[in-house]
Amino acid sequence: MRELRKPAALPGVGTLLNQPAYVRLRESYPHGLVADAVREQLALERESGVAGEADREAAVAARLAAWTAPRLRRVINGTGVVLHTNLGRAPLSRAAAEAAARAAAGYGNVELELETGRRGERSAVLADLLRRLTSAPAALVVNNNAAGTLLALTALARGREVIVSRGQLVEIGGSFRMPDVMRLSGARMVEVGTTNRTRLGDYEDAITSRTAALLRVHTSNYRITGFTEAVSLEELSKLARARDLPLIDDLGSGALDPIADEPTVGESLHLADLVLFSGDKLLGGPQCGIVLGRAELVRKMSRHPLARALRIDKMTMAALETTLRERLLGRPVPVQTMLAATSEELRRRAAFWMVKLADRGVGSGLLEADSAAGGGSLPERGLRTWLLALDGPASRLATALRRGDPPVLARIEADRCCIDPRTVLRGEDETLVDCLEAAAALTRR
Repeated sequence: MRELRKPAALPGVGTLLNQPAYVRLRESYPHGLVADAVREQLALERESGVAGEADREAAVAARLAAWTAPRLRRVINGTGVVLHTNLGRAPLSRAAAEAAARAAAGYGNVELELETGRRGERSAVLADLLRRLTSAPAALVVNNNAAGTLLALTALARGREVIVSRGQLVEIGGSFRMPDVMRLSGARMVEVGTTNRTRLGDYEDAITSRTAALLRVHTSNYRITGFTEAVSLEELSKLARARDLPLIDDLGSGALDPIADEPTVGESLHLADLVLFSGDKLLGGPQCGIVLGRAELVRKMSRHPLARALRIDKMTMAALETTLRERLLGRPVPVQTMLAATSEELRRRAAFWMVKLADRGVGSGLLEADSAAGGGSLPERGLRTWLLALDGPASRLATALRRGDPPVLARIEADRCCIDPRTVLRGEDETLVDCLEAAAALTRR
């Protein structure tokens, strides 16, 4: 930097914009954007009392590059958390991603019946596939599972009471709580039982003429153990039918196939009148909320004014349609493949990376540990895996990887920076090894 200047010595924005260096910048960026960057740089120099022509041009160019650089970037997930909410949960299959791209790039029959030429419904594009895949009487798709719960409570219970166990008043990511959803819907929440023990009689005693529904919320992201008692979905179903009340089951993760102790969509549909779950969790599709159940209830939800505010766009429709079709045809989507990977398969893959890194002078080893399903699925149930554990300062390595290109998200295990092969997608191996080598080199400086 040059010596301090008085503020009056700083050139004007217009003067700088006509200088060759800034004219060149205007070939790559709009005039107004360059002017804003110059203006901010001059303000910074004026405030600090430090000015310099040589550094100014570089600072303006860097500011423009930062403003226009993508903020949403593809990252390599080496954490071992399959449904990582901060990383977008389920990665789409190649076919689903390509379908979303095609939908985005052109027009589609989003709300048009091609045979008749009449206006159609968005739900109709997906409803047949969902019914075929799950045997549900009717289906509706909204933009996430919280939206599905909100719509169900608003359309079916506004101004009336909904009974739920205190042990099921869950909080999901971002401090979003079930009582908040209930309050926003206009329904009155009636809590029964205690945090750890709720009996069928608690529900029976709470039912009045103002009761609109019974609600079961699957505690998919935590477990209550020890001195506990809970009412099964089968018991709730019998009570709901005896009292002529709808039973709403907020299933959360939405397992189509049996996996550990997760309740399946089919089991829930057999007992509940409405079943709600996320599309971007165990289903392996895009972010959305799927509503299945009795036709008259689903129809009432779809015709409520709130349904329009919560509808999905054409890219989500295309990606979900492809995901559902692949599941119907028995073709595994990435989430299924990652969850099904065996410990031995993962050890071999991590060992392959270790050999590649050794050839480049980077030290590493193998460490046995657990992966996690994530996304509120299978809490406290680890998936055995083998980690690639890098030699060197763990925190510095993790930071260097996160700031790399592309960013790599690692985990710290046993005070070592580790990569879990379970969540590294096929085709990312060579790029990952390059990133690991670059991070190791940075930490050695």
